[in-house]
Amino acid sequence: MASHVFLKLCRASSNRPSQLLALSKKGIHHQNRKFSHVVGHEPTKPVQTIAEMREKLHKIMGVQKGYTPLKVDRTHLLEMLPSSQADLPVRTMNDSFDHALIPLSTDLDMREKYTTLHGYVRLGRLMEDMDIFAVWLSFKHIDNPKQKDVLTPYNIVTVLVDQIDFTSVIPSPDADIRLSGHVSWVGKSTMEVAVWLEQFQHGAWRKLTRAIFLMAARNSTNTHSACINSLKATNEEEKKILDGGLARKLRRSQVQKENLLRMTPDVNEQHIIHKLFLDTVDPNDLTFERRVLPTNGRWMSDTTVTNMINSHPEDRNLHNTVFGGFLMRQAVELSSTCCFAHSYFKPRLVCMSDIVFHHPVEVGALLRMHARVVYAEMDYAQVTTHAEVTDPYGGTKKTTNVFHFTYHVPQIIRKVYPSTYHEAMHYLDGRRHFQYAMGLTNQSGGAGPSSRGITL
Repeated sequence: MASHVFLKLCRASSNRPSQLLALSKKGIHHQNRKFSHVVGHEPTKPVQTIAEMREKLHKIMGVQKGYTPLKVDRTHLLEMLPSSQADLPVRTMNDSFDHALIPLSTDLDMREKYTTLHGYVRLGRLMEDMDIFAVWLSFKHIDNPKQKDVLTPYNIVTVLVDQIDFTSVIPSPDADIRLSGHVSWVGKSTMEVAVWLEQFQHGAWRKLTRAIFLMAARNSTNTHSACINSLKATNEEEKKILDGGLARKLRRSQVQKENLLRMTPDVNEQHIIHKLFLDTVDPNDLTFERRVLPTNGRWMSDTTVTNMINSHPEDRNLHNTVFGGFLMRQAVELSSTCCFAHSYFKPRLVCMSDIVFHHPVEVGALLRMHARVVYAEMDYAQVTTHAEVTDPYGGTKKTTNVFHFTYHVPQIIRKVYPSTYHEAMHYLDGRRHFQYAMGLTNQSGGAGPSSRGITL
């Protein structure tokens, strides 16, 4: 009941920024003060385009245009890496802050690639851009005194995407979109990067989304972690941002401990699964064998949508493996199709959370993605997408990525019912992610105030 009231309040306030899906006013004031051009103001210097930023990254990595399966030898760069974090100067958030522009208003070829059938912007394309922009900000944060020239001894890889929240602002395919962000928290070899998107509408920049990426620094041969600069706060607002990064690190650790592959469902979740079981069996059949689908319900297995992808060289990143942003785009578009098929309405993506990159995907690998609706409540649906690589010679399969999406549709949608214990675990995991995305819990399963946001 409490969650239903909460969801009604969210919809009632959809025309104004909410605590769940928009930046806090306090955070916006902070950005206006420290970075006066972040919200509602033009930058003081020309903003690089996303294409120009990619060119700079190629130079930093020493990557030449044109695909070759042979990897460039970067062993000689190992000597430029620091032996410890103490060898590197301390950095601030302002050091990594930057912009990049997606010029949809002037670049017609780019506009065509970003436009959907219904005249909206392809969110998957934006996910690609946000991922590569997070890499760019990571390189801006690193200041290595041993580095002799432009060529970097570092590799930056995406470990996970903690969360991506979307506002109610609908992006237009014919107006410029601006990426902004900075490094918001740093460990020894990992860093959190905050990235947000704005689009110029009605004479002002309006926020579309905000994302938290966790990036890892690797050495030049990508065989070991590499130390990066520590990060210091210069005022109270930045201290809160750093504290938020530490809180998310602790939450990720707690989620791993409470993972359903390691721990049995709690008592409340066990009651939920048993009730779902009782709702889907014939009470007159004492053998528990006859399954009955409730009215306006659907078996979880019937919601599954699958896609097979053969990746190509154009989908590669700077390390000659499949670009993480490409995988995110494919997962977003498949999950949207899955939700569309289940609800019969074009869904609106509300949140992406806990996107984990377990293994790299090689160029040319056979990548299969499975999307299914694992949980539905009122007019919201939780979709989980698994990506797995199939060895074309041995036939072995390996899960490389798991994506979690929260969608909103214009009316109450059909409930989803598991028919096996395996699907019941999908149901509980989806319910946990839904409650976290909606701010109803602060951990994977426990109730309490949400601590998932970052003040930006």
